[in-house]
Amino acid sequence: MKILLLGGSSFLGRAFASEALARGHEVTTFNRGLTAADLPGVEALRGDRDAPEELARAAEGRRWDAVVDTSAQQPAQAAHSARLLRDRAEHYTLISSVHAFADWPARVVDETSPPHPCPADTPPGQEFSAALKAGCERAVLEHFGAERALVLNSGLLIGPYEQGGRLPWWLERMARGGRVLAPGQPGRPMQLIDVRDFAAFGLDLLTAGTAGRFITTAPAGRLTYGEFLAGCAALAGGPDTELVWVADRTLTAEGPDRVQPWSELPLWLPEAPESAATWLADTGRAEAAGLRCRPFAETARDTWEWLRRRGSADDTEPDGRKRGRILHGIEPEKERRLLEAPAPVH
Repeated sequence: MKILLLGGSSFLGRAFASEALARGHEVTTFNRGLTAADLPGVEALRGDRDAPEELARAAEGRRWDAVVDTSAQQPAQAAHSARLLRDRAEHYTLISSVHAFADWPARVVDETSPPHPCPADTPPGQEFSAALKAGCERAVLEHFGAERALVLNSGLLIGPYEQGGRLPWWLERMARGGRVLAPGQPGRPMQLIDVRDFAAFGLDLLTAGTAGRFITTAPAGRLTYGEFLAGCAALAGGPDTELVWVADRTLTAEGPDRVQPWSELPLWLPEAPESAATWLADTGRAEAAGLRCRPFAETARDTWEWLRRRGSADDTEPDGRKRGRILHGIEPEKERRLLEAPAPVH
């Protein structure tokens, strides 16, 4: 097949490009060429999707069997791309998110759950919000129709080339050794999907011409926070690496050492009604359609090998925190103070 990737050079786009090339497809990418290098073997078209005329110029006189949109963040971006490509491609896959559902993360969501009420014609340049993904979905469906559009509502992606700084931060924190602050309770569930498994499932559906919506993440109950951190420690930690579990109430206590959930201790949220179903999205439809997820240990191993090959990078602060859209990781001195505070629990 001839596949156009909108994005295609970093993390999720890279995973789609790598898997598609391995399957023998012809891959064209459209991106600015700024975030990362395109994989050898793709045809790289340069342009900014926020400048509508640049995608129109790149697509002139061309046709593809399918489009995979990994980079739409604004409804206006998705609307322009879908409108331009509806007569140049047979199928459009949009990578959306569980954020698009109005009930998530407070309640369990499935494919029938209501999306946020964000219209397809939302003006460009909106400040980031979860609702924007719902507007992107409506824009693609409006121009490609329900029979030619595939929406993948992604859970949290991890794996080699991750830019979010979540699994990489924990691996590198274990490598620094010593007493490691482990937040909350070790039995708390997680739902993490390897980016390569996500791309493989998306391409399975795309090549079959499948339309519709699939919540695409690892099935609930496959991994706990304790297993996640123990796996990171076993892989990257040294002989003095020790997990010290600290209760939510200690981490969220008012004061200068109050911990910012999710960012300072990546992937941790304190137990609360508004986030009760964060890791409980219903993946039954995707599993029935053939979703396969590798063990976390394999993802962690491959990510750690990538980090060691890459060496030091400009996404890491001197104190180990990871830069991205937000700064991930706790300051070492703050971590030390919390570990010495009363009421650590195992």
